[in-house]
Amino acid sequence: MKKRNKVSTTREVNSTAIISVLVMSAFIATFNETILNVALSGIMKEMNITAGTVQWLITAYMIVTSVMVPVTAFLIETFKTKQLFLTALGLLLLGTLSAACSQSFIILMISRIIQASGTGMMIPIMMNTVLLVAPKEKIGSLMAICVCAISLGPAFGPTVSGIILQYFSWHVLFTALIPIIVLVMVIGKLVLVDVAEITKPKIDFLSIILSTIGLGTIIYGISSISAGDVKVTSISFVLGVICMIIFIKRQVTLEEPMLNLSPFKYRKFTTGVLLVMVSMMIMFTMNVMLPMFMEGSLGTTSFIAALALLPAVICNGIVTAIGGKIYDKYGVKWLVPVGLAVTTISIFILTCSNSETSLMKIIIAYTCVCVGVGFTMSPCQTHSLNQLPKRYYPHGVAIVNTLQQVSAAIGSSLFMGIMSAVQIQTLSAKHVTNEVAIASGFTSATRMALGITIIGLILSFAFGVDKNGLSSKKEKIA
Repeated sequence: MKKRNKVSTTREVNSTAIISVLVMSAFIATFNETILNVALSGIMKEMNITAGTVQWLITAYMIVTSVMVPVTAFLIETFKTKQLFLTALGLLLLGTLSAACSQSFIILMISRIIQASGTGMMIPIMMNTVLLVAPKEKIGSLMAICVCAISLGPAFGPTVSGIILQYFSWHVLFTALIPIIVLVMVIGKLVLVDVAEITKPKIDFLSIILSTIGLGTIIYGISSISAGDVKVTSISFVLGVICMIIFIKRQVTLEEPMLNLSPFKYRKFTTGVLLVMVSMMIMFTMNVMLPMFMEGSLGTTSFIAALALLPAVICNGIVTAIGGKIYDKYGVKWLVPVGLAVTTISIFILTCSNSETSLMKIIIAYTCVCVGVGFTMSPCQTHSLNQLPKRYYPHGVAIVNTLQQVSAAIGSSLFMGIMSAVQIQTLSAKHVTNEVAIASGFTSATRMALGITIIGLILSFAFGVDKNGLSSKKEKIA
């Protein structure tokens, strides 16, 4: 029998402190995903680079994060929890220090890649550890807090950085994070315990290479859509798909796979993952498109556009916590469909936007989108993971969080590509202003988002019902 780490003696006493430091760490890590969104224009001018080049500061971050999440599923079973935690934050600190001192695009890009490595590790470390130490009667609420960290980090990024950039240069965005990261590392060193079961699986380097090339080229291919380079997009996407097919077949045949795909045998886990992807895709992409729409079409400043997102971010955090408590008490039968219904109706309202739409209408509609996502993402993630045996937790967490990052990257690339293409087409075909063209592009992109959300709404009605058509309460964690 495999030797297990001793968890029972520390779970009762230290679970609150452990979860708190992990949530704070994940928030800081994911905050970095969007911290440069409103600083890209300034970086372009300072470093004399094009928009296509500067965009890689965001795209590269998402690619590396997506690759590191499944790799960490293997690392969790190989190294101690505290050791992995300190390594992840150490990478984040190193990348942040380097970014703060960067004077060239190459150094800044390398710094972002190092940061992303730490972020990709921190997300599954947090989720897997919380599943192991959280009291089973509070798992829904605590997982909701974890999802808050993952979703609110990127959401707060543009708002906070927009405020800072009114008074300081973009370097301060990184400098301000350094003491916070150091403080969290010290606290983590003191309170964290080793909870994961160490099985020392054999590392398969070919799987790591395949997943890296596969995920990286797929996301790169989709991100190239907006540039209109069909050849690059097609080659990258096909190469990525081929690598991922080989990766999947290899995982099925390996005795000790890097990423165990067995969780997909559980139907509700698969459905839950799809619903999480829909929620993440919508919220992350709206955080990118809405500032561009508000600045380009409604004529707001970047500062006002950043502040306009704040009510939605705050409401999302509050509702996510409430959604976790509702899940603990009633399950997901009506919670997820209601959440997706609210999201669907709100996105439909956004599809009716134009250059004359009031800023308040946009703020209210997007706040409702985030409320719907708050009632959806956390319960879907918790309920899908609760379908799995405990031995599959690291791999289930890795699958969920990898596809979260991938869906965010796909959504932003796809919707921004549509927005940009329609804007250019409108300008060339009609005698209209740039403001009207941007609004037309935004409307077309939100219609695509509406279609995806409707698909999610349809799936949600089966998610909370068992095989006999009865309400499915949350599963007890073994």
